[in-house]
Amino acid sequence: MHIYTTKFCIWLTMNGVTINEIQNVYKQPDSLKKQWAAHSYHGLEEHNSRAVINRYLGYWDANPATLAPLSPRDSAPLYVEMMGGSGKILAKGRELYRQGKYREAMEIVNKLVYAQPDNTAAKDLLADIFEQIGYQKESPSMRNSFLGAAYELRHGMPTGASPKSNGPDMIKAMNTELWLNSLGISLDSKKAAGMNFTINLSTPDNGEKFIVEMSNSALTNIKGQQAKNPTLSITRHRSDLERVMGGQTTFEQLQAEGKAKFDGDRKAFDQLKSALTVFKPDFELMPGTKSKQIPKPVNTKPQDPFTAQELAITAGE
Repeated sequence: MHIYTTKFCIWLTMNGVTINEIQNVYKQPDSLKKQWAAHSYHGLEEHNSRAVINRYLGYWDANPATLAPLSPRDSAPLYVEMMGGSGKILAKGRELYRQGKYREAMEIVNKLVYAQPDNTAAKDLLADIFEQIGYQKESPSMRNSFLGAAYELRHGMPTGASPKSNGPDMIKAMNTELWLNSLGISLDSKKAAGMNFTINLSTPDNGEKFIVEMSNSALTNIKGQQAKNPTLSITRHRSDLERVMGGQTTFEQLQAEGKAKFDGDRKAFDQLKSALTVFKPDFELMPGTKSKQIPKPVNTKPQDPFTAQELAITAGE
């Protein structure tokens, strides 16, 4: 199936079908449709056909109007205005819904929800539309995407404790280079503007050495090297670093205990720490679904930005 999908999708593009159309044109041959293993149980035709084009040709369809489009929240109000306002869109959306034209209804009602995130009638209608599309999908991932969005539109983002992914085993399995790369991801480039320094990082217990460089608002690292004239050198055992990564201690506490050594200009470390972001995975994917209630204050200290963060966690009850 993979070979067929790849070759047929590229053949379609050579005949003028773009990445924004291929999901409506790509079809499996009958010989594959009859094989249960080729069904959309894992992955789906609409997504995978577009993914093939994205891999080989990129996301752009060569239309300059789609090269740098407006963000949905910026373009949606214009669509709503030109369609005559929310009343007309809701009426037409309900008409299309009754006719079973769910994708057409989704096209216009989604615009209204982005333009008016607090429009409950629009969100409820879009949730109904998403449900009907989801019910018809064989692919669990696609079905759950639609049904999950429908739930959030009606009830808001799920709340409650999230599963934990940064336990001791995960921390131990995360190598130092990967941890340094994650710090580079969490760097706020705006806060890092103008910062320039080089830090030598070494862990004597396992013999690792790194150069950590801040320049051009980006944090990079080189394994197995040490700079000749670093701004700062930090020495501590990998076992102690794992405690920092796991949120059990901090660099400052290790230094106070004599388990971390700082040689050079400490300002570089303080600058790095000040530019790191602690991610909170509670941003909304559908507009108007995040709770507007102010959370109750919790008597916990702020998370140390050097702690390994749970970047792949999604909230859920």
